[in-house]
Amino acid sequence: MDPSLRTSNTEHHILDFNLTDQDGRTVTLADTKGKVVLADFFFTTCGSICPKMSDQLERVQAAYKDDDRVLLLSHSVTPEIDSVPALKAYADLHGADPSRWRLLTGDRRQIYRLARKSWFAVKDTGSGGPDDFVHTENFILADTLGRLRGFYDGTSTEDVDRAIGDIGKLLGN
Repeated sequence: MDPSLRTSNTEHHILDFNLTDQDGRTVTLADTKGKVVLADFFFTTCGSICPKMSDQLERVQAAYKDDDRVLLLSHSVTPEIDSVPALKAYADLHGADPSRWRLLTGDRRQIYRLARKSWFAVKDTGSGGPDDFVHTENFILADTLGRLRGFYDGTSTEDVDRAIGDIGKLLGN
């Protein structure tokens, strides 16, 4: 966890954000209200863990394809490369339903701040500058109130099965 947050006495909630999805639509914290959210951090040109993670997110999307209370948020850690058209092509490759799975791009510093201070996707510190890089297999689950509820290895079928089950529990299924 980011050291600046360790002494906080308040309940942690996902921080507000303003990013753009694969269809060029603005996405903010308000779009997550009342939804169980599974988030990850990836990049479209990754040749290692990201394709495996996206394959696993396809499984999560399929498990909850008829439940609009579930939202997948994939944040690009290379927004300077992952333009809206690049995200759209990647989303199409993985069958991402834009109403259920939003691939996000935008300000690099904002995305890296979200990774470290909002979703706690990584333990390291950094500024989000050009020499900073976030690369993690973590999926992070938040409940309908924006509170973190679980961390999963997004490359592991067993861990993602656990995430799918935990989403169901948060939905009361």
